Amino acid sequence: MTDKSFKEWASMSDKALAEHIGTFVRHQRMEQNKTQDELATAAGISRSTLSLLERGETVTVTTLIQVLRVLDQLAVLNAFEVRETISPLALAKLQRVKRQRARSKPGKDENKEDTDW
Repeated sequence: MTDKSFKEWASMSDKALAEHIGTFVRHQRMEQNKTQDELATAAGISRSTLSLLERGETVTVTTLIQVLRVLDQLAVLNAFEVRETISPLALAKLQRVKRQRARSKPGKDENKEDTDW
C-alpha cells in the first residue's frame, strides 16, 4: 500500500483518492493471487470495469462494494458507521426528568394502624 496517512486524505484531490482506492483493490487482489478476470467474474462485473477501478477511474459505489465483497474486505466500510450521540444539553434534560427518589404509593401502607388523630 502507500504511505498516505489519514490526515493527508483531506488535502488529496478526488482523483488521487480514487487512485488510492484503486491501489488498495489491486493490492488485495494480488495478495489473494487472483487475476482481474477471476475477480471480475466473481464480482459480476466486466474485466474492463475492474481495470477502471484499479486505475482510479470513475466507477459506481455498487461496483466497489461488489469487488470488496469478493475480496472479503467489507470491513473497510466500518468507517461509514453512524453512531448516534446525545448532546450534553439533551442529556441534562433527560436527567432532570429522571426520578431521584422513590416513595410508597397511597393505599400501600396496610400495616399502619388507624388512629383518631
